[in-house]
Amino acid sequence: MKTLYDVQQLLKTYGTFIYLGDRASDIAMMMLELDELQEAGVLEQRQYDSAKLILRHELKRSQSDNI
Repeated sequence: MKTLYDVQQLLKTYGTFIYLGDRASDIAMMMLELDELQEAGVLEQRQYDSAKLILRHELKRSQSDNI
């Protein structure tokens, strides 16, 4: 997993489709969904860590683009 798209595809495999119309909000919601999947024991730790790292990077990038 290397991109935001990859994280979206991972979430889709669990029936989660996120579109709020705001990139930062979309990413924040994806982070919450990943947390829920991790707490439920559905995701492997490596998948979770990789996805969270990608989303944190994308969120920072999104926020710096808005400045």
